[in-house]
Amino acid sequence: MSATPILNDKRVFGRGTVQIVVWSVPRPVPPSAHRFKYRLVYIRDGRRVLGYDNERGKGDHRH
Repeated sequence: MSATPILNDKRVFGRGTVQIVVWSVPRPVPPSAHRFKYRLVYIRDGRRVLGYDNERGKGDHRH
């Protein structure tokens, strides 16, 4: 599936880093109903503290 990049931003936030990456996809990534593939993550000391994404088979979920 081809994806078109929409946003890729990484910023220092507090004592960590926040990164958000969003792509537009031609069809929803099952079981999501929207046409976006995304990743949002907060990293501190090189470790993921919190993350959200949508993955084929898992849909929108939190880490």
